[in-house]
Parts: sequence; structure tokens; C-alpha cells
Amino acid sequence: MAEGTLRVKGMSCQHCRMAVEKALKGLPGVTVATVDLYAGKAQVTYDPAKVTLEDMKKAVEEAGYEVDLE
Repeated sequence: MAEGTLRVKGMSCQHCRMAVEKALKGLPGVTVATVDLYAGKAQVTYDPAKVTLEDMKKAVEEAGYEVDLE
């Protein structure tokens, strides 16, 4: 398992936080996704054999938010 952090821009409420978590948790290989609304970050634990940070970035962007990989 690996861990990564995504900086998520555009979140303004708990609904936004839940939407980002749902987008990340819906990916195969993501076991944990915890989003800190106020810090604008998502901490993710994932299986790099099944999913990449780029895959996660794309999923969050498709949910309507901007992402910078750290």
C-alpha cells in the first residue's frame, strides 16, 4: 500500500468534502480517502498496482474540483 496527498481547490462546504471522498473511494485500489475541507487536502491510502495518483486526480476533476499533486 502507498499513501499520497492531493491538494484540492474549489471545496467550500461539507457536501464538497463528501463529493471528493466519494470520487476517490469509488476508484478500485483506494482503501482510505480522508478529505480535510479547511486544509484543502485529501490523504489517500491506495494500492499502486491498481490505481495511480493521476487516476485520482482525474476522478476528483471529473467531480468538479481542481487538483494539484503533492
